[in-house]
Amino acid sequence: MDTTHIIIGIVALALGFLIAKIIEKKRASGTIKNSQRAASRIIKEAKAEAETLKKDKILQAKEKFIELKLEHEKVIFSREKQMTNVEKRVRDKESQVSQELNKNKKTNQELDLKSKDYDYRLDFLEKKKREIEKVHKRHVEQLEVLAGLTAEDAKKELFTSLKEEAKADAMSFIQEQIEEAKLTAEQEATKIVLNTIQRVGVEQTVENCVSVFNLDSDSVKGRIIGREGRNIRALESSTGVEIIVDDTPEAIILSCFDPVRREVARLSMHKLVTDGRIHPARIEEIVGKTKKQISQEIAEVGKRTVIDLGIHGLHPELIKVVGRMKYRSSYGQNLLQHSREVANLCGIMAAELGLNPKVAKRAGLLHDIGKVPEEESELPHALLGMKWAEKYGEKSDVCNAIGAHHDETEMKSLYAPIVQVCDAISGARPGARRQVLDSYIQRLKDLEETAFAFTGVQKAYAIQAGRELRVIVESEKVSDDKAAELSFNISQKIQSDMTYPGQVRVTVIRETRSVNIAK
Repeated sequence: MDTTHIIIGIVALALGFLIAKIIEKKRASGTIKNSQRAASRIIKEAKAEAETLKKDKILQAKEKFIELKLEHEKVIFSREKQMTNVEKRVRDKESQVSQELNKNKKTNQELDLKSKDYDYRLDFLEKKKREIEKVHKRHVEQLEVLAGLTAEDAKKELFTSLKEEAKADAMSFIQEQIEEAKLTAEQEATKIVLNTIQRVGVEQTVENCVSVFNLDSDSVKGRIIGREGRNIRALESSTGVEIIVDDTPEAIILSCFDPVRREVARLSMHKLVTDGRIHPARIEEIVGKTKKQISQEIAEVGKRTVIDLGIHGLHPELIKVVGRMKYRSSYGQNLLQHSREVANLCGIMAAELGLNPKVAKRAGLLHDIGKVPEEESELPHALLGMKWAEKYGEKSDVCNAIGAHHDETEMKSLYAPIVQVCDAISGARPGARRQVLDSYIQRLKDLEETAFAFTGVQKAYAIQAGRELRVIVESEKVSDDKAAELSFNISQKIQSDMTYPGQVRVTVIRETRSVNIAK
């Protein structure tokens, strides 16, 4: 029984499997048929689309061909038109050439006729010329017979007489012109100088050797002097100016031959009094700042002077030199005002003479720059100024005018005598200069230079109108014993080398400082 059931089950499974295969085969054949139908449909659609594209491309190609054909026809038409124009111009040119040839034939015929007529007239003129020469020669021979001279001798005699007469007339004319020129030149020169002097009015300057510092009250004097005079000693040592505190109410006198030192002392004193803190350390600090301020002010003064005179392109170093002139004097006359006056005079005189007034002003302003050297030089101030001007790129006319205004070099331009004359005009006015003051200042400078000649001298100041020489030495190089010896040696050198009234006290100051900074 069990075996029967197993066989039946196996047969049932086989039948089921067979039936499943048959069903699967039918489904597969249906899918294949559907796929074939879809493929054929797609192929038909692709063929139809390809035909459409083919037709479109053919139409586009035809349109492009038509466009190119039209453009080609236009080009051909244009070229044919150009060829037609060229042929027309050629035909016109041929007609013109033929007309010109016909005209030339007629002209040649006319020229042949004229040439024959010209040759005939030329022969006729030659014959007449020969006849005239024969008649002239015959007349000359007759004149030679009558005068007893040949034609060449007569010419020489006539030429000699005319030459002597012309020479005499020329000498007489030249002499008259020279006399008239001399008279006119003297009159014109006098006129130019007088007009120049009249057109420039400048205040006469008086250069003093003292400055008065005004105080609000006399109580400030004690603070300026300080305990045991230490403040006033620090001021005098730092500035090189003698400070006189006397019974003059509400005033202190600053005495020094150098205007720069006096100005430094005056400004420093003003700052100290205004600030209220007056002690040696503060004094040295203020004096150092004031010296820098004066240096800046010198540059500003130079710039303002150059701008006022309308001078351009001046080297910065020369501008500083011009500014230093404010604090220098020449025979009691302020050097900057003198140079400005000479520059204006030179500009006016150059304009009167038809020269360049700017060049003349430039030379006039710079003519005395050799008087303000930072270091003493053995060269005369005119040659030193010329050397500086050449160094800083000034023109040859300006340099020559600077160097030649005291006849220390040859004058090579017209600006040199103008500067010389204007310098004399500015300095020759009554009261403009005082020679005694200048020689006094030079004596004080020589006194200070004598001290600097010794080793170890740091600063040297001539004070009390040259009656005292205060020398500050370096403590590292000069001991106390050497300080006394140095004082003696300086006094002996002054006594042997210099001429001076009265006595000169030589004070040598040696100071040791130890400075440390707490951080």
